[in-house]
Amino acid sequence: MAPTRGTGASGGRGRRALGSGVLAGVVLGLLCVTPASADEVRDEQYWLESTGIAEAWKETRGEGVTVAVIDSGVADGPAAFRDAVAGGHDASGVGEPDGRAPVGPRPGSDHGSWVASLLAARGTGEDGEDGVIGVAPEATLLSVSIGFADSASPVDFGDQIVDAVRWSVDHGADVINLSLTTNTKSWPSSWDDAFQYAADHDVVVIAAAGNRGAGTDVVGAPATIPGVLSVAGVDREGTASRDSSSQGITIGVAAPSEELLGVSPDGSVARWEGTSGAAPIVAGVAALVRSAHPELDAANVINRITATARPGPEQEEGTQSPLYGFGIVDADRAVTASVEPVGENPMGSLEDWVATYRPAQGEDDGEGAGADAVPETVPPLEPEPEAGAGSGPGADAVIYGIVPVVALGGTATLVVLGAIGATRHFRRVSEEE
Repeated sequence: MAPTRGTGASGGRGRRALGSGVLAGVVLGLLCVTPASADEVRDEQYWLESTGIAEAWKETRGEGVTVAVIDSGVADGPAAFRDAVAGGHDASGVGEPDGRAPVGPRPGSDHGSWVASLLAARGTGEDGEDGVIGVAPEATLLSVSIGFADSASPVDFGDQIVDAVRWSVDHGADVINLSLTTNTKSWPSSWDDAFQYAADHDVVVIAAAGNRGAGTDVVGAPATIPGVLSVAGVDREGTASRDSSSQGITIGVAAPSEELLGVSPDGSVARWEGTSGAAPIVAGVAALVRSAHPELDAANVINRITATARPGPEQEEGTQSPLYGFGIVDADRAVTASVEPVGENPMGSLEDWVATYRPAQGEDDGEGAGADAVPETVPPLEPEPEAGAGSGPGADAVIYGIVPVVALGGTATLVVLGAIGATRHFRRVSEEE
């Protein structure tokens, strides 16, 4: 899978085809404004209260749990990450062996640090009382760097994911966070073994559902893989985000995806949006649950999160919505509520799916998809995005799950950069050649 860079006007989305694959990119807007004080940064983290995280901290802050962040790399240097990262690995072929060197050009290379800070940032100042703090500030992180568009990675993207997932499992991950998505419901058959490997080793895998504003109208893999807890996005009021989320019947839960803050590699704070941020919030909640209930297996950790989620607007409790999954995550309830144990993962069984559907697909080149076996998703959320807003990556493109970023620092300036990537067409490449 060979990524390329997309370009376009401010707020637009770039796209081009190369060879037999459909390749695409996302354009990010970067707006510099007056820096926020440390107190303002902490005050702006509204999700700590709205999703019950602050209450859950009375029981646990994630100690004893290891979370792998498979992304562009968690930077080594910012005070918010002090003692947070225990190890790492580079799957891209262009990063540093420890996975700490951000891979790719900015702002895409900042992405892994933003994700990690939402998950487990330690805060700044004395006793970490200022700055960005993560959902599970006492959890341990593994930084696994992968390459997207413009990263010059010589490694096929699908192979990077296989390497990254297996390495994370082998090095003690209890939870894996994947803040990335694709514009196809299908996935390479090589991912079957990797994600089953995680399931067999009792690892909770969490993935972003993707964003309409970045061209992902419906949930794409890996958030469509059975057993994976897929995360949609909501705004500050708890309503499904129009641009910073997508939708589909494989969504497990929703979490805030707008007006988020993240720590950049240089230590500055960035304002950003997307299910790339919602996913680590839920991964942090998974770390809180695993810390408070070490006896639970991965299926029951996921069940606690889905069973205790609060219904979204106009959603009946106990039902699964294509916008909210089982509801909006509630960390306090997930940690403290009485929940009946289950014998199966509420997000399904990959092993059963493979046994049922892969044989019917026949032989492939290792990148077969099985899209026909994945349930159809519902029509796009109304109202439709404004003209031009959805002109981003087409079907079958791998992209970051992020939309415009606002940095907190400097003077007001708008910078549009081509960003993060795409990959070779997963399923029909052999038909097009």
